[in-house]
Order: sequence, then structure tokens, then C-alpha cells
Amino acid sequence: MTERVCLVHYHEIGLKGKNRSTFENQLVTNLRRALRHFPVAGVSRISGYLLVETTDKQATEELQRAVAQVPGVARASLAYRCGLDEQEFCNAAVKALGEAGNFTTFKVHARRSSTVYPRHSIELNQLVGAVLCENFPDKKVQMHDPDMTVYVHVVQGNAYVYAASIRGVGGLPVGTAGKVVSLLSSGIDSPVATWMVGRRGATVIPVHFSGRPMTSDTSEYLCQDIIEALESAGLIGRMYVVPFGEHQREISLAVPQALRIIMYRRVMYIIAQKIAELEGAKALVTGESLGQVASQTLDNIAAVNEAVTIPVLRPLIGSDKQEIIRRAQDINTFDISTQTAPDCCTLFMPRRPETHARIREVLEAWNSFNHDEMIENLMQHIEYIDFNQCPSYKPPKVLPARHKELAPAEFVTD
Repeated sequence: MTERVCLVHYHEIGLKGKNRSTFENQLVTNLRRALRHFPVAGVSRISGYLLVETTDKQATEELQRAVAQVPGVARASLAYRCGLDEQEFCNAAVKALGEAGNFTTFKVHARRSSTVYPRHSIELNQLVGAVLCENFPDKKVQMHDPDMTVYVHVVQGNAYVYAASIRGVGGLPVGTAGKVVSLLSSGIDSPVATWMVGRRGATVIPVHFSGRPMTSDTSEYLCQDIIEALESAGLIGRMYVVPFGEHQREISLAVPQALRIIMYRRVMYIIAQKIAELEGAKALVTGESLGQVASQTLDNIAAVNEAVTIPVLRPLIGSDKQEIIRRAQDINTFDISTQTAPDCCTLFMPRRPETHARIREVLEAWNSFNHDEMIENLMQHIEYIDFNQCPSYKPPKVLPARHKELAPAEFVTD
């Protein structure tokens, strides 16, 4: 019986030269974890591809879709794996094209990567093309921009035949670009920024600033839902939760109203930087888009950046809201993010926030309250929630208190 397997294509990894095997091995690890609920017999490397095999030898479209969601995957193709018997792989080509859906034009793309097979690629194209023309007499061969392409690749003693291929998320495997700390809210923007940096190979550690005890903890549960929605990408091992509401109240009483948001964000950035130091992360990530709200003007961004020394990455800085919404819908976080939840972002907000902060006035406001004591207190009350998502995530040896209600019991450290 002809086997059905999933071929995993990658683009950027193929350009990595001597480091290519490191990226391939990480992608293999991430795929095994992402497919742990499927009957996968193995994930292995073959010439120019990764190969996913199932125990029943019949990979499914559901598995193909799961593969496509893993960062580093450019395309995922359901392929028939045949021996080098010409009748067998020609029959597989007929079956693959017949299953491809509606089409008017097609072509064959055959390639020989194994010298065990005597025919050259041109002869292989002609052989399979002739069989397909015979079986699909009402369809037209078209070499440029056909509706459908049937691929026949002879690799390591087998022929892989497919036409059913879907686009993957691309990027690089999570775990190949180091750690970053992401400031994650339950809104639309920051989950998208988190996903985009993870797609570039970073292991992401979100930190969520809750309005607790001044608000309910609803936003914390929504953030948990967002992380679970991103589960297929395998970006996240742990989320930190910072109860910030009481300290926001303190800031709101101490500083000029127009500068509240900048003070809040400076404290958040410093806490995030300290978590980055704890985790060994090299950058912070935010969901800011230039000019989208008052706190995201260049002057205000500079005033907040001044508080930290670590690089701050802003993947959405040039995106408009509609672009961000479309991406949120693509990664299945939009519906979660549009649920109403009180959090620190809406707590003690000024009526007229400053849009062009002057650094002298910012520093004066900053020194009007004991920010060092506040940051120390916040660090003592940080909680965490662990998620079994990211095989590249290694927790720090020194751990703050777990989140008492949300942290899974198996991750509790006494």
C-alpha cells in the first residue's frame, strides 16, 4: 500500500550554511512537540525536507494543518511515498492530481536527488506528464502559472508525489534566537507582537501587569486563553503576573495627571527588564504602533525607553490597526482580545494624557515618588504560570512565587 506522509518545506533555514543542522534539529524538536497528540512515528531529515511519518502510514489534513502552524515551516505537503516502480508513482501522481480540487491547467515538476534512479529529471517529467494527460484529457498542460502542479521528487530511494500543499507561517524555529520578555495584555496588539517575535525564532516570556487588587483578575485568565490560542506555535513556557493596581493608585496620587501613563510604563519596563535578567533574556517586546495612542508618540516612547538599558523590540511599530486586527484573526487571538476585561491599562487613566513628554518633566515626576521601593515591592510579589508549550524554554533556578490559582500543580516549587 502506498504510504501518505507529510513533507515539511523550509526556506530561511536552507540559507544558514554551516549552522543549518542546528536550525533543522530545533525544528524537528518543535514539530515533535506540536504533533504530540497525533500518532506520529517519527520526524526526520531527508534531502532538503523534513519528513513526518505516522504509525498508520496515513498522514491526514489535520496533521498537515498542525505542521503549517509551527514557526520555521514554509509549506506542508501531503505526499504519497512510493518505491521506484514507475507504475506505482505514476498511479500516485494520478491520485494526487485527482484529489487536488478544481483546476483547468496543470504541470509536472519532477526532480531526481538520488542517482539510484536511472532516469534524468526531464525524462521523469515526460513520463509522469504523459500518464496525467492520458488520465485527464480535458485538462491542459501549462508550464507557466498553472492552476495545479504535481511534484515528483526522487529522494533516497523513494519517490514522493504530491499536489496538496499549504502555506506555513514561515520564519525560524522557536528556540534559535534566544529569549525575550514580552509585555502582554489581554488586548489586540501585544499578542500579535508576541507571536511575530516568536515567529522569528525567539523563546517568549510574557509578563502581564494585572490591575489586581483594584480590578478583578479577568485579564489574567484572558491572557491564559491567548497563550493557549498560540499553543500550536510553541512560543511560550512561562507567563509572569504582576499585581500592579495598588501601585498605580500610588502613582496617580503622586505625579501630574498628564504623566501618569508614562510613569506606569516606566515601572512596567523596569520590572520586565528585571525579569529578563532573571531569565537571561536579551530584549523586551511591546505591542506599540507609532501614534496609535497617546503613549505611543516618539517623545513618549523615548521617555519610557530612558528607564531601561535593555533593547526594546516593537514589531508593530509601522502597522495600522486594521493590519494588526487581520493578523490577530489569523492567529486566533482576536475573539479573546475583544472580550471586556478591566486591567491595569484602563486603571487611573488621565483625562488628557501628555503626547509630547519632555524628559526633564518626566524625571521630575519620576523622582516625586519612591520608585525604587515600589519596584522592589513588585518584584517580591511577582507570580508565574507555567505552560507546557515550548521545548526550548528552560526556567531560571531562582523562582518567584507561583500564581496560586492558575499555575498547574505539577509546576509548584516549594
